[in-house]
Amino acid sequence: MDPKMGSGKVHIIIVVIGHANSGKSTTAGHLIYKLGGIDGRVIEKFEEEAAEMNKRSFKYAWVLDKLKAERERIVAEADISKDGHTREHVLLAFTLGVKQMIYCCKKMDATTPKYSEAYYDEIVKELFVLPEDAWIQEPKRPSDKPLRLPLEHVYKIGGIGSVPVGRVETGILKPALQEALPGDYVGFSVKDVAVKDLKHGYVAPKSKYNPAKRASSFTSQVIIMNHLGQIGNGYSPVLDCHTSHIAIKFSEILTKINMRSGKELEKEPKFLKNGDVGMVKMVPTKPMVVENFSEYLPLGRFAVRDMRQTVAVGVITDVEKKDA
Repeated sequence: MDPKMGSGKVHIIIVVIGHANSGKSTTAGHLIYKLGGIDGRVIEKFEEEAAEMNKRSFKYAWVLDKLKAERERIVAEADISKDGHTREHVLLAFTLGVKQMIYCCKKMDATTPKYSEAYYDEIVKELFVLPEDAWIQEPKRPSDKPLRLPLEHVYKIGGIGSVPVGRVETGILKPALQEALPGDYVGFSVKDVAVKDLKHGYVAPKSKYNPAKRASSFTSQVIIMNHLGQIGNGYSPVLDCHTSHIAIKFSEILTKINMRSGKELEKEPKFLKNGDVGMVKMVPTKPMVVENFSEYLPLGRFAVRDMRQTVAVGVITDVEKKDA
């Protein structure tokens, strides 16, 4: 274990992804129960209450579903159709750095006929399955880089003041006695800063060690995936990068490139369409902190959103920063 990480078990973050009512709560609740995170008597109580509503199988889902409205919901079909959300959620997770995924085949009782072996075999054929049982190297956490902590929330707490909350992406945050390392979600107090002056998407650096700066523009490699028309100079979608959600402008499409070889196919093309990969200069419409993907992975990858869907993903290759 990295000595900087301290003693104890390695921290990991698990994300459960799926369409609405696809079985996420049931899966997570069952896992919590199996790992001893909830008493068996509580599960028995949930089972009795679920049986009264003719939903006996929902006992594990109720470990996480606390609201009455959640428990009274109907069962919905889960799929991964072209217009479904599961495909988009997986794409976004991959774009945000999730590289290891476990596929869970749920709701086999909802197939026609029930528990259809043929349907299961069809699913398995479409997925790469690699059974394994081995220890892997612990993920290397970028604690040696300058501090970058994108803010997610800001609270005002009496007697303490403004308390920003976010996840440490790189570097180490140290208060008086403890430290926060990459991957940790933390809250920390700041002096003489009002809550209204701290916003979702701001990035906390260490002021004396390579501090973060606003980007005036940045160059990115973009893959167009789900756009109905053609994208040209002046296109203004929303960019989701770390916790920032800011409108940007495609200021200049520099080149169209081959996805596999990286070679330039066309210089200054008039537009990009589905399946195209291009180098694009982007300009944010509001203050925004981004970084070169090769140096700060979490602050250098993004998704492009338009019309409430993901139309492109990409990575930042160069950033032009403002001094003030």
